[in-house]
Amino acid sequence: MSRGFRPWTVVLLLALVYVGITLARFDGDPLAFALVGSRYATGDPGGTQGYDGQFAYFIARDPLQGWRYCDAPSYRYQRILYPLLAWALALGQGQAVGWTLVAVNVAALTAGTWATEKLLVSRGASPWYALVYGLYGGLVAGLRLDLAEPLAVGLVQGALWLQEREKTSPAACHLSSAVLLALAALAKETALVAAAGLLLHLALERRWREAVQLGLLVGLPFAAWQGALWAWLGEPGVGSGGAMATPFEAIPFMGLGRVAMESWPAFWLLLAVEGPLFLLPTVWAVAASLRDLVRRRRHPWVTILLMQAAILPFLPFSTWREPLAMARLASGLVAAALLYGGLRRSRRILSWSFFWLATLALVLNESALPI
Repeated sequence: MSRGFRPWTVVLLLALVYVGITLARFDGDPLAFALVGSRYATGDPGGTQGYDGQFAYFIARDPLQGWRYCDAPSYRYQRILYPLLAWALALGQGQAVGWTLVAVNVAALTAGTWATEKLLVSRGASPWYALVYGLYGGLVAGLRLDLAEPLAVGLVQGALWLQEREKTSPAACHLSSAVLLALAALAKETALVAAAGLLLHLALERRWREAVQLGLLVGLPFAAWQGALWAWLGEPGVGSGGAMATPFEAIPFMGLGRVAMESWPAFWLLLAVEGPLFLLPTVWAVAASLRDLVRRRRHPWVTILLMQAAILPFLPFSTWREPLAMARLASGLVAAALLYGGLRRSRRILSWSFFWLATLALVLNESALPI
């Protein structure tokens, strides 16, 4: 494979082309990515809703006062790393953050693909399966809509890559990996699922000292930020979502089941889309990882796959009813399944992973976006 032509370079090129096309469609306005709605931008109760990326924009534009424009300030501010990086790159200039939000996600998507490529190669798998990661709709949606997923998942992949390098410098790599996981959690709280998978592996191996160290290094910054949000904005940020979000479910897949209670035609339509893309892969991932653990085929990537899959059945109705929201939340599962396929050297798993590229239809079809 040519040194200049690798999966991450393909993803970078396609990301830049996609950004260029989107800017051309909207007269070069970078705020076309944020989908700013007048309901929050101007306080008009009857205004347009906008989408989640607008809150990253409001915070990046003014980190101290952006909460005034958020539907759920603490919930939005817990994902502080992405807008804070955009603010820093813009040198605090509010008019520039529309551009830097896009730049951060292009870099994050590319870097995450690079790390995934390295991880696959380390297990003897073809690096080209990393294209599934870089072109997965749930992550490309992050680029198109100024969301935190590319940064959060990319940092997790980077942390796992550092762990693979622990043989050369164990202490330094362990610390650096934990730092990246802590940053990932501050980019989006769902990164804690991957950290939980690593903790489970360490617990099963009875590596208690390392487990405590990892838990403290990742958990304390997140907990401290939650406490700061509580003191500043009146409540912690942890929850199931912003405006119009519903609670997590206690019964597996009940979030999807509630769609049937609203409309059977809508349920069957969603099942046709989300069944093969998310529901069946979730069941497979839980079964495959549990089988490996019972057989004592332990590895961090196995427990990460288990944790990434175990959380999805309990997602709320407000997530299951939106295929794009499900694609975003399943980003961790996709990344974990790729690594699991590489770990087990399973061409079948890796080949089937390309099916997830169908999620690009949720992003490239602009009429399906919340615009």
